[in-house]
Amino acid sequence: MQRRLFLQSAIAAGVATTFASRRALASQFAALTQVSGDILAVTGERAPITLEKAAVQELADSLSGNVLLPGNAAYEKARRVLNSGIDKKPALVVQPDGATDIRRAVEFASERNLLLAVKCGGHSYAGKSTCDGGMQIDLSTYRHARVDAKSRTAYVAGGSLLAELDRESMAVGLVTTAGTVSHTGVGGLTTAGGFGRVGRRFGLALDNVKGVDIVTADGQLRHASADENEDLYWGVRGGGGNFGVVTSFEFALHPMQRTVVGGDILFPMSKAREVMSVYRDYAQNASDDLYCDLMMASEIKGADGVAGFHVCWSGPESEAEKVLAPIYAIGKPIVDGIHSRDYVEIQKSWDNTDPRNHAEYMKSGFINDFTDELLNDIIDGFEMQDGRSVTVYFQHSGGAIGRVDASSTAFAQRKSKANMLLIVGWPTADDSGPHIAYLRRYWASLEPATDGYYTVETDDESDTVRHGNYQGNFRRLLEVKKKYDPANLFRLNANIKV
Repeated sequence: MQRRLFLQSAIAAGVATTFASRRALASQFAALTQVSGDILAVTGERAPITLEKAAVQELADSLSGNVLLPGNAAYEKARRVLNSGIDKKPALVVQPDGATDIRRAVEFASERNLLLAVKCGGHSYAGKSTCDGGMQIDLSTYRHARVDAKSRTAYVAGGSLLAELDRESMAVGLVTTAGTVSHTGVGGLTTAGGFGRVGRRFGLALDNVKGVDIVTADGQLRHASADENEDLYWGVRGGGGNFGVVTSFEFALHPMQRTVVGGDILFPMSKAREVMSVYRDYAQNASDDLYCDLMMASEIKGADGVAGFHVCWSGPESEAEKVLAPIYAIGKPIVDGIHSRDYVEIQKSWDNTDPRNHAEYMKSGFINDFTDELLNDIIDGFEMQDGRSVTVYFQHSGGAIGRVDASSTAFAQRKSKANMLLIVGWPTADDSGPHIAYLRRYWASLEPATDGYYTVETDDESDTVRHGNYQGNFRRLLEVKKKYDPANLFRLNANIKV
């Protein structure tokens, strides 16, 4: 999912990925499933309820995976998301060992109208993958990717991270669009859209979904594809987590060479206007083989700001110099990280740029045109200040993404040129109020230029905005929601209310 703050920082810790078997994890945490008493919880409407000790113990005993409760280290790790400004405490956490465990957890939550959050990679800026007082289904113990090179298909478990998909597919010379940070969860990224470094060439991640297995609100495991449960297949490709928990994805893969040309190139903030002007004319008319993001940012600790690009050229390496010439014509960069590199390597190059050690707040929206007025408003509203970071980011769209009819999938923003993001960051211990207030003021000057927003980046906008965001697809989405989740069990998302 990102597009996160691109300035590499010493405070960004590495991601520790554990490939222990699910069975070993289940054995390791077996003691944590002993329930000592009744548990206070809340419904989807936040009404207080009590989960009886016997019922929770029965749930725990029925799973191959784990039930984690407050008071142990495993629970503390599971409940957290990457944005450290989010500090929510579920009543219980289920770590499933497979689709059957997920079915049992959903049935338990549905029977009690329990508030339910689903966590894959934990990248939700607004913290939609955790909750206070409900059940969190943490899919971190349910990860696997397998590639069938002959049929050019990847089969990916619902809790997997994008790194697994990239590694397995690229090993046989195949690829599909898979975000820009390798520890992003496949579920959240794909069901909302799925931008990435080869998206302009091969379409969104959801455009490459051939089918899904999904546990819906009634606890049933359904397959959805162009030939089976077609309405659900349409809705899950852009409707986000509104319809259930995807346990498995089938992705179409495409041949591509391993070597690409790309990286970050940064100029001093004094060049910001020129950088944006070049981006407007250059990126919007680029080849499908070019992915080019615009960025302008300052750091928390008062360093001078920078403006520049992140690029990935996946066309012929011999053509890269000519293709990238307009960027170098801006002048001498202060950082030039563009070079030939392995595609899997560049997919991991931003893995340490997330907000694990500080808090962040974000606003975003799609733009269909990059006008002079928008450029001026961006420059005028950008305020560098010691003690907070500010990032303006444009994630490249268009190309193959824009050649899909808006009604073909639930994702509606096909005509966008870019996804524009504003992000403010601050030390977790600081008062969030002034920083959030600043970003909201800044966003108010830019929002008129937008046409909807990326649903994984929603916060708590009104229902009217959410519904309008699906544009001409909303009525059809509402019918799918009524059919598969009439009680709105899956509500922690850009929610489609029945």
